[in-house]
Amino acid sequence: MRLDTLESLIDADYGGSASRFEEKTEIRMAQVNQWFSGYRALRDKAVKRLEERTGKPEGYFDVPHLKIVKNSNDVVIKQFDTGSSMGNGLRLVDQPGMIKSWAVDHEWLRVNVKHHTGASNLCIVTGFGDSMLGMFNPGDPLLVDRGVTTCNFDGVYFFRVGDEGFIKRLQRIPGEGVLVISENTKYRDWTIKPDMDFEVLAKVLKVWESKSF
Repeated sequence: MRLDTLESLIDADYGGSASRFEEKTEIRMAQVNQWFSGYRALRDKAVKRLEERTGKPEGYFDVPHLKIVKNSNDVVIKQFDTGSSMGNGLRLVDQPGMIKSWAVDHEWLRVNVKHHTGASNLCIVTGFGDSMLGMFNPGDPLLVDRGVTTCNFDGVYFFRVGDEGFIKRLQRIPGEGVLVISENTKYRDWTIKPDMDFEVLAKVLKVWESKSF
């Protein structure tokens, strides 16, 4: 998985250019090629250096990511992996099945997703629960950026408290903390307290609200 992720990262973030990757990260492609050939193993110490030099979060190379399909203009955006680093997995209450992947072309990404931390950080989360009705429905696709792992700006985020996942609007209130806001007014707002086991998993970039005919 680590080598697949590295290959996809070079394709997505560096245009598949070995020289550009080497210039930006100062990691010699001779060493990278040894990993790909199996001459050397891609061990934890090297992975940590890759994360630092490419600006990726810890654990990035141990979970599935977007993969560019060779000899094709399609880009495959995978579902967000909620089980790899969460022990028994993250609970997403009332999720009616999952969207496993999307295939889009580079033009679609350029026109429709103008701001993100890198194409390889894009994932799909399938909408769950009814607390965000009015923005999206359970089962609708959400495009998220897992390169955003802090709530530095107000917006809609995918996050967890303990082992339960949430998609909510987060608003920073000076002196109080982070206010959690649902789109569905039947749900009350609540505050993330300092003693809570809270982690931002991704920022929501786009949502689609489906209608049945």
